[in-house]
Amino acid sequence: MTTIFEELRADHDKQRTLLDLLTKTEGDSEGRRELFQQVKDALHHHETAEERHFYSPLMEYDTGVDKSRHGIAEHHEMDELMELMDSTDLSSSAWLGYAKKLQDMALHHFEDEENHYFISAGQKFSDSEKTTLATRYREEMERLDK
Repeated sequence: MTTIFEELRADHDKQRTLLDLLTKTEGDSEGRRELFQQVKDALHHHETAEERHFYSPLMEYDTGVDKSRHGIAEHHEMDELMELMDSTDLSSSAWLGYAKKLQDMALHHFEDEENHYFISAGQKFSDSEKTTLATRYREEMERLDK
């Protein structure tokens, strides 16, 4: 059985790949439009499921409240940047700059989680919680991806 940490890392890896591909696109192309939509969907679905099945349970611990708030705030910042990208001409240099900033923000967020938050949560969650949260997270992701 997988743990919540393995599920989240697997999705982080997919998002890293999508963001890398997105920042290599050029102009107002169909490929850029499709990849951007994939990135938005992947990040939004991941954020929703992660907030429900990782951050919410982590907030039950006093030492997890600040980490959870910080992680959720970073989600909000990425959402705002994607909204800005939606209203920017895809062929502009500003749009590509925003895409690279989104990539940097996401990579920083993933690194914080994987190198700090997961360790802290791993000490708090029982083994059964880790697998139960993984199952709930994956079910939520499958529901959102439909």
